[in-house]
Amino acid sequence: MSHPSATSSSIPSMPIVTPTNIITLPPSPVVSSSHHESVLASSSPETIAPPALPFASLPVASEFSKGMQSEPYTSTEPFRPDTISVVHPLPSMNVHPMQTRSKSGLSKKKACFHALSSSAAIDLSLESANDPQITPQEPSTPTKNKLRVVLAAGGTGGHIIPAVAIADELRVSNPNIEILFIGTPNSMESTSIPSAGYSFTSIPPVRLFRPLFSLENLSLPIHLVHSIIHSFKLLKEFDPHIVIGTGGYVSFPTCLAALFKRTKIVIHEQNSVPGIANYVLSYFSQIVFLSYNSTIECFPKKHNCVVTGNPVRVSLRKFVSKAVARLEFFPIVGEEAKVILVLGGSLGANAINIALLNVYSQMLLEHKDWYIIWQTGVESYNEMESLVKNHSNLVLKPFLHSMDLAYAAADLIVSRAGAMTCSEILATGKSAILIPSPDVAEGHQFKNASLMADVAGTRVITEDELDSTTLGTAIEEILGDDDLRAEMSERALRAAKPDASAQISQHIISLVESSTKRK
Repeated sequence: MSHPSATSSSIPSMPIVTPTNIITLPPSPVVSSSHHESVLASSSPETIAPPALPFASLPVASEFSKGMQSEPYTSTEPFRPDTISVVHPLPSMNVHPMQTRSKSGLSKKKACFHALSSSAAIDLSLESANDPQITPQEPSTPTKNKLRVVLAAGGTGGHIIPAVAIADELRVSNPNIEILFIGTPNSMESTSIPSAGYSFTSIPPVRLFRPLFSLENLSLPIHLVHSIIHSFKLLKEFDPHIVIGTGGYVSFPTCLAALFKRTKIVIHEQNSVPGIANYVLSYFSQIVFLSYNSTIECFPKKHNCVVTGNPVRVSLRKFVSKAVARLEFFPIVGEEAKVILVLGGSLGANAINIALLNVYSQMLLEHKDWYIIWQTGVESYNEMESLVKNHSNLVLKPFLHSMDLAYAAADLIVSRAGAMTCSEILATGKSAILIPSPDVAEGHQFKNASLMADVAGTRVITEDELDSTTLGTAIEEILGDDDLRAEMSERALRAAKPDASAQISQHIISLVESSTKRK
């Protein structure tokens, strides 16, 4: 291909500098020695081509010529160095109205750099494949929206543990899921949820005092509206596909905010009888998950109820040898040993602690192969520690972090009748003595204990009946009868629903998928 000479009446002709006749100019204050500029001839008599690329930056001039697939231009005029013009670089001014890639903020490596090395070509191909901006010929498929779930839970472990178990199962079913927990500040959930590996945020708490017609509840509407507004803002920002409420002061305002946002909600009731909040929310919930069959009769929309059981910690569903678990608490335990696990709750149960305090020493004295793992509760630990004598067969703890090992090591459980404790007793197949708390709203614990007595033969001692004598007698009766313990264990395992979290997870994913398809 030949290039016409640049001729014009207004523009003087000048020699053409090509890759074959580049000369090195001495350094000057204007033109750097590393960038020798050349002047290219115009392709028409009316325009002059812009300054050429600095050929010194290319590896070999002949390779450039091959890449352009053109023959080098050979000047027919004699070469005269004194006629060479040096074009000084102009300041960057791009005011042309045409929309270009550079004006749009897009950039792409030039093809000539492929010649530098084979590895550079490979790197470039990888970048091009992953960058939708530089592959406009094939629009990239939009990534599928991740499933986003909000769980509202708090107050006690009975509400928090099921929520975490559901979240764990959802994460197993869909590893790309985005989960956000909403709770209250400076609470049990504010520390336990982040330690479980989940995102957590808080809203102002709304507490309902007993009795309902109390002066302390006069400000309830104001606090409720305040909490709903905070919840609505969080939901608007996170934009979940579904909101799951498992109870606590945080669940009610969060679920109400979800209704205002037109987001689907489901709730889980751990107790045998629902509280006021879940009863109200059941009218608007897509599904009401229940722990017991008898609870269906307590809800107005029975067709929305699904009995799944109470989700328990994943660790409790794993088999742990009794002998191995006991070594966690006692250095030497014989095969005929009997272990009593006493659970006073995370905060403590004074009535249980006092009754055991007056009987433990005599029991251990009479039965050398009996052992006690005693969780006093955080608030009661210091007092109990000062009163309980050191004994090789007794372990005193404010709180048990390895609950899976504690359950595995035990032959008998002495505890309050919280919903989670009842479910864990069933899941682990343990014989138990339950002392329901009279202070829990709506008598939940007494109803839970009564149900446990029906399905698993659990012994129930009310707090009015509780003292060192009644507690000691019940312990002696159960630990002294191997057949009775075996029967209680078998009935508990039959009533257990260890796959509760998996069932709830499947229902939630199906509900979201069906609503997404309809859209």
